Amino acid sequence: ILNAGDIVAADVRIIEESNFTIDESVLTGESVTVKKTPGKLPGTIKDLYKAQNLCFSGTTVATGRALAVVVATGRDTELGQISNLTIATKRESNFEKNIAKFSKFILYLILGTLVLVFTMNIAIKGVSEIPRLLIFSIALAVSVIPEALPVVITFSLSRGALRLSKRKVIIKRLSSIEDLGSIEVLCTDKTGTLTENSLTVSGYFPAVKKDTILLHGGLATADTGEQNASVHSFDMAIGNALTDKERRLIKTYKKIKETPFDPDRKRSSYIVQDGKELLLVVKGAPDELLKLARSSSQNKLIHQWVITEGKEGKRVVMIAKKTIQSADKYDEHGLSIVGCMSFIDPIKQSTKEAISRAKFLGLKIKILTGDSPEVAGAVAHEIGLIANASDVLTGRELDEMPHAKQQEAILNYDIFARVSPAQKYHIIQMLEHNATVGFLGEGINDAPALKIANVGLVVADATDVAREAADIILLKKDLKVIVDGVHEGRIIFTNTSKYIKATLASNFGNFYTVAITSLFITFLPLLPLQLLLINLLTDFPMVAVAADNVDPEEVTQPKKYDLRDTILAATILGVVSTVFDFMFFILYYHQGASILQSNWFIGSVVTELVFLFSIRTKRNVFEAKRPSSILLFLSLTALVIGVVLPFLPVGHTLFSFTSPTAEQMLLAAVIITAYFISTETVKLLYYKHRPE
Repeated sequence: ILNAGDIVAADVRIIEESNFTIDESVLTGESVTVKKTPGKLPGTIKDLYKAQNLCFSGTTVATGRALAVVVATGRDTELGQISNLTIATKRESNFEKNIAKFSKFILYLILGTLVLVFTMNIAIKGVSEIPRLLIFSIALAVSVIPEALPVVITFSLSRGALRLSKRKVIIKRLSSIEDLGSIEVLCTDKTGTLTENSLTVSGYFPAVKKDTILLHGGLATADTGEQNASVHSFDMAIGNALTDKERRLIKTYKKIKETPFDPDRKRSSYIVQDGKELLLVVKGAPDELLKLARSSSQNKLIHQWVITEGKEGKRVVMIAKKTIQSADKYDEHGLSIVGCMSFIDPIKQSTKEAISRAKFLGLKIKILTGDSPEVAGAVAHEIGLIANASDVLTGRELDEMPHAKQQEAILNYDIFARVSPAQKYHIIQMLEHNATVGFLGEGINDAPALKIANVGLVVADATDVAREAADIILLKKDLKVIVDGVHEGRIIFTNTSKYIKATLASNFGNFYTVAITSLFITFLPLLPLQLLLINLLTDFPMVAVAADNVDPEEVTQPKKYDLRDTILAATILGVVSTVFDFMFFILYYHQGASILQSNWFIGSVVTELVFLFSIRTKRNVFEAKRPSSILLFLSLTALVIGVVLPFLPVGHTLFSFTSPTAEQMLLAAVIITAYFISTETVKLLYYKHRPE
């Protein structure tokens, strides 16, 4: 037994009903309540919104009362099938996949090189050197492995989550922040996300009779007071549009009889008494009421207005009246048309601006909704997504296409209407073959799509099922916060990429130079403790890159990890570093082990810091956005320690340094300056000519 306000607990078949309507927006996305009847359907129904004799678990009874028999429970319900699809979906973000690929590549490369260098050293120097070479190899491995990467990533993501939380965005899965920056296609539901999910009166015809139309519309509605919120959505919209004056005037009428809306009659009728006069007021579908109305010169104009409003995705209700003699026996023919009212689910004020900003950031927007093609097309046209409101593809049309055509259609169409939860899931699955996809939804029907999308986002008042499946929850119902999230994600992506390229290029340069020179000299070019100290000093500024400022052009396009580009850039710039490292070796080798190690140590620390400031921007370093304060502070600290330590007694005692002479320091300064100029030149040429 179902009554107004009940949440349907199972899938049921209607047996008996009285003025029974259901709110199915959580399943279909349709904002208008649906009339349910016990009648047999004319044939096989594939679409949920056409099953007028069924009610589904999770939907809400809007009006009336019904007796129904349970036909499915638990996992067998439509809601259960959505839940099963959600649970069965396992997701690994693009960020996690690319970091895993990068880590494997670095690990294999370093291990392979170390084994080769270790084997060659033994072959050249003999087995007696094995203990010293083992310690050296371990130190060399530690110096080149980007062990600060987890710290950089965690710090970047945590900082991003904190900044987004201040903008009413809650992050459930940290890595999804960085995935935001890589989104190329943002799929969104319409109802409750782009629109208010509440019908509103939007127009009257004729407009000059607005007050009269609204008054008679109010006479032909159920009670819409605060104590009875479970009424038909059209009645609620009319009730909200009434002014205090019209409400007082309606109260002067006495309601004698009410015939609720009937899907067969497509109208509802009310008999009201004004003094001694009985008035029949009818509200319903324009086509049906025009058949009952007296001929009028305005009927043709009304018909044209109804067609125009329908093309704009609006729903139209006609109001007509007639004076009758008896409430028990009357004829509805010969009605006098009062006018028409159009209704719309209004677009949120922030939607247009948010979508415009999303386009600026290079995001492709697609709407996936259970609503009608007319309504979806009208909304998309109004917010500037499509030029023609008819450029809409329905879920059924998509299903009827062969797979190759489906793949083509999802790229060519931006609006998909009357799509089921399974179809949303399928569309996003296909889109992910070509792009990184984010999905914004809020209903139960959105849960599978939220789960499979690279980034799942929900609005504040989304259903529990949708919130559970999502990565990001928007506490404020404003699409602008998504754009803020995308912007933040791209900043994090850029800074993480800076760290990876900087640490790979500089570390690889030192790694290969030290490894190769160790084959040709009788002593180690850098002692294990010196290698670890270089690593320690340069890691602090590297970690600070996570909080660095970025150039404006870095956030205007979707971002993706390109392992090939990262390795290519690191290799080319690493070769430059290796060349200048060999200069230190050639110039200082004949002056003794301690002098070579001391000057090479200073050169390694300073060149890594210089390289960090070069690689942090694709621009000329002097035209780039100012580095963050924390990066400047830590870099300056590392620079001072790296240059001063070889001159201090503690440096001599613990690290076996020898104080460099003035001539040696001047020569080091010349090499470092030449290195900076070379690195900047190679970097600018690389980014100018690199293959896309």
